[in-house]
Amino acid sequence: MSKKYFGTDGIRGRVGVSPITPDFLMRLGYAAGRVLTANAAADGAHPTVLIGKDTRISGYMLEAALEAGLSAAGVDVFLTGPMPTPAVAYLTRALRAQAGIVISASHNPFEDNGIKFFSGLGAKLGDVIEYAIEAELEKPMQVMESVKLGKARRINDAAGRYIEFCKSTFPNQLDLRGLKIVLDCAHGATYHVAPPVFHELGAEIIAIGNAPDGLNINEGVGTSHPQALQKAVLAHQADLGIAFDGDGDRVLMVDSAGQLLDGDQLLYIIALAQQRAGILKGGVVGTLMTNLALEHALQQQNIPFARASVGDRYVLELLVERGWQLGGENSGHILILDKHSSGDAIIASLQVLHALKTSKKTLVEMNSALVLYPQVLINVKTATKFDFKANKDVQTALQAAEKELGDSGRVLLRASGTEPKIRVMVEGQHHEQVECLAENIADAVRKASA
Repeated sequence: MSKKYFGTDGIRGRVGVSPITPDFLMRLGYAAGRVLTANAAADGAHPTVLIGKDTRISGYMLEAALEAGLSAAGVDVFLTGPMPTPAVAYLTRALRAQAGIVISASHNPFEDNGIKFFSGLGAKLGDVIEYAIEAELEKPMQVMESVKLGKARRINDAAGRYIEFCKSTFPNQLDLRGLKIVLDCAHGATYHVAPPVFHELGAEIIAIGNAPDGLNINEGVGTSHPQALQKAVLAHQADLGIAFDGDGDRVLMVDSAGQLLDGDQLLYIIALAQQRAGILKGGVVGTLMTNLALEHALQQQNIPFARASVGDRYVLELLVERGWQLGGENSGHILILDKHSSGDAIIASLQVLHALKTSKKTLVEMNSALVLYPQVLINVKTATKFDFKANKDVQTALQAAEKELGDSGRVLLRASGTEPKIRVMVEGQHHEQVECLAENIADAVRKASA
């Protein structure tokens, strides 16, 4: 059964267009309050939900709507103001709240916004709870009697708590003295917490993308536009650069030569460092989009590797299932479960810096350890509900590509979850071959779906 509102990462859309409207958010707050705190009020006390947001101007409106709905359900609310998504996951646990809510559309432009939920343990909600919230949304909203309404209060030291938590994941015997680092905060939720973390650990910090005005989140900066960081690293002759996305759960890095490192390359650096230290538990989880070069490189180091569906929630599910602790996506979502319950861009970048310090190598040297295979991704618009798996011509092109690549490459076709498109991905060791095969499959999809 498909969900009506929830996607792979919460509920997201254009502000002012259903479901990202004040009236829906109020009903969502009420429904979530009823479901997430169902077992929390047995002793008569008010359950509590924590709300954080990124820097979008619409966050003020949506925060107020959620607060109203939660209060109507008899739930107390903690408000943190602008905070990274992983900070909300941490603070939900630290403050013993029954759930956490983040108002953010991550790397999307400011016109969009969305809602993400965390359980009281700081983990993203499973399908069962999301179905329960959607079912509650179909029921009439009934406001609690006045004596049972929830209250709201602001957590004034939320940023300080999270800064100290991030620093605690970096070894006490090490520091970042001698490193000049450019931080790109994407005019997003990390703007006031990331610079203090790295500065207090001893690094010289140059911050860009750290002046949010409600409208400029992700605009020309952050993980969606790493060119700004590459230019800044070269201009300031920095040792490296770190880019976050709007809500602080994705990270990309740039070495002193201006070369970009994606999530696969950062994951490899962390995995090797953990293996050397004897603390790598099991293996590494990637996704269907993880570069084949990472899989091959980990095999050469005798590190097990497994692929999950695209989405950090599925990476987390497979990590828990296997009892492993390290995984991520090439987009920069990296999970390190012995450090945090969710993907955290600041903590992931600190683990890369830990690897640099202990190996006494530069990021340029570490970057050379993994050369990614060429990967071509083509998005093909199709008729609604086009079934590429049942089309003979598409399957013939797919099988021909797989046969030609053999064990030296990969082909992946998947339908977009948000629009009528088929995503064609081909990767291998030779760019011209990969590009040609991807175009052949894309052409077959275009003709078959016309």
